[in-house]
Amino acid sequence: MKLLKKLIAALVMVPALALAAEGGFPLDHAPDRTTNMAALQNGAKLFVNYCLNCHSASAMRYNRLRDIGLTDEQIKNNLLFTSDKVGDLMKTAMSAKDGKDWFGATPPDLSVIGRAKASGEGSGADWIYTYLRTYYKDDTRPIGWNNLVFPNVGMPHVLWELQGIRNAKFEDQKDPHDPSKTIHKFVGFEQVKPGKLSAQEYDVAVADLVSYITWMGEPVQNKRKQLGVWVLLFMGLFLVIVWRLNASFWKEVK
Repeated sequence: MKLLKKLIAALVMVPALALAAEGGFPLDHAPDRTTNMAALQNGAKLFVNYCLNCHSASAMRYNRLRDIGLTDEQIKNNLLFTSDKVGDLMKTAMSAKDGKDWFGATPPDLSVIGRAKASGEGSGADWIYTYLRTYYKDDTRPIGWNNLVFPNVGMPHVLWELQGIRNAKFEDQKDPHDPSKTIHKFVGFEQVKPGKLSAQEYDVAVADLVSYITWMGEPVQNKRKQLGVWVLLFMGLFLVIVWRLNASFWKEVK
């Protein structure tokens, strides 16, 4: 009985814990480009060039990129480091100890990060998409950068050359829930130095990268969805056949 009461209490606490995890910076909806082969190929290139230096994707092999239209030769010439092979796992050369020493924490494996970041506020893709688009320069931070989605983040803005350098603008405003208090509210970005891409091009590039990360978490997701549609159609047809057979059987009985 005591165990049952503890279990019930734990289940009651789940919604409260979920709500406690929410309430941060509002997330933008990430474009779903997981069925666009060109977008996934571009996302894979961005992932290898900008993410794989520090983060691993240890559940993913390079040869799985065949599923997004790349040949072994293309993978070898464009996406592999010198010592890697097409059948190898996507691992970083940086050790966990070095990562912790340099960034304060070991960079997480990104194999299923798209699922891990899902919450009541949005999908994991929404979180990553907004996160990579809300970096700003902050000289008070050891890494020189800060982020609206992940305040005081230890990861530097690895895509800054593409996006450029921006400052975040904040204003002190009265708290709508308590006029006696003041809140520090974000009101926009100020572009300090342009990047290699325009704002629109950068958003597209991030959407491609996020779509690849989402696809990487479950490479067979599109096939699974297609198969699910066919299964439902078959079950619907089978239901009609069974219904007519049942009606015919009871007609003879009567």
